[in-house]
Amino acid sequence: MFKGILITQGDAGYQAELQMIDEAVLPEGDVRVQVAWSTLNYKDALAITGKSPVVRRFPMVPGIDFAGTVTDSTHPAWKAGDQVILNGWGVGETHCGGLAQVARVKGDWLVPLPAAFTERQAMAIGTAGYTAMLCVLALERHGIAPTDGEVLVTGASGGVGSVAIALLAQLGYTVVASTGRLAESDYLKALGASQVIDRSALSAPGKPIGKERWAGVIDTVGSHTLANACATTKYRGAVAACGLAGGMDFPASVAPFILRGVTLYGIDSVMAPLALRLQAWQRLARDLDVAKLEAMTRDIGLAQAIDVAAALLQGQVRGRVVVDVAGG
Repeated sequence: MFKGILITQGDAGYQAELQMIDEAVLPEGDVRVQVAWSTLNYKDALAITGKSPVVRRFPMVPGIDFAGTVTDSTHPAWKAGDQVILNGWGVGETHCGGLAQVARVKGDWLVPLPAAFTERQAMAIGTAGYTAMLCVLALERHGIAPTDGEVLVTGASGGVGSVAIALLAQLGYTVVASTGRLAESDYLKALGASQVIDRSALSAPGKPIGKERWAGVIDTVGSHTLANACATTKYRGAVAACGLAGGMDFPASVAPFILRGVTLYGIDSVMAPLALRLQAWQRLARDLDVAKLEAMTRDIGLAQAIDVAAALLQGQVRGRVVVDVAGG
C-alpha cells in the first residue's frame, strides 16, 4: 500500500481523493519506480477536477509527470537505483500516473534524470517546461534568430509560458509576454520579458491578416489568440502551438500561410520520440536559468494537490507547482 490520489467514477459520481492505494491497482509495466516528486499541469488539473474527459479508464492515478528512483526493472535500459523522469505517454490518462508514491510503467517511456537537475528541479520543469523547450527548438529549426525581431509568448503567466520566457530571454530573444493577469508584469519581466501586453489585444475576433510584428510565437492558448498571432506574424515567420487554454477552435483564415508564408507548428509533448525528448532535456540543462526556475516554482504536498488543481483552472496559479510525493 502507498499514498496517492485516486480518481474513481461510480455511483457516487466522479471523485478524486487522497488515499492509500493497493499496488494491485497499478497496470502492467516492466519498471517500478518509487516516485519522489510530481507536478501539476493544466491537463492534471482537468483530470483531477473532471472538467474535461482527460481520464479514459478508472480507477486512475493522475499526474502526467514524475521523477523518482527505479526499484525493480526487467527492462534492459534500467536497473534498481537509476534516477528517472517521465513526461506524457498517456500516463495519468490511460495509465496510472505520478501523483502517487509508486508507479509501474514501460521502460521505453523513461528518460534519465539529467545530472544538472535534482528530482525536484526536473518536476519544476515538468511537461510544461519540456513543452516550452520543444517550442523553442521548433522556432530554432525554422531558422528564427534573436536578431529577427520580437517573439510573442501567450498565456505567459502559466507554466509553459513562464519557462518559455526564461528560455528565450537566456538565448537572447526579445520576448513579449501576453497575459490576462497584468498584475504579474513584474514577475514576467523578471523572467526576461521585455514587454507585457494584455491578452485582450489578441483574444477577440480579429482580421484574417494584420500588421506584421512577430518573428515567432509560442502559443499556449489557441482559439482567437492563436488566429490573431498567426495573422500578425512576419513574412516567413513561425508559430509553435502547444495549448488550448482559450479553446480548441482555430477561427482563422489561410491568409497568413499563403500570403506571408507563415508556418504553424503543432507541438506534441505526449508521444514525442525519445531522441527529441533527450535533446529537449539536454537543452534545458544547458539553457534554463535555475534561479529563474526557482522564482516561478511553488512546492505543495499531495494533500494540497486537489485544491490547487481547482485554483489552477481558475487562473489563480502562476508558474510551476511541484508536488512532494514522497513526503505525502
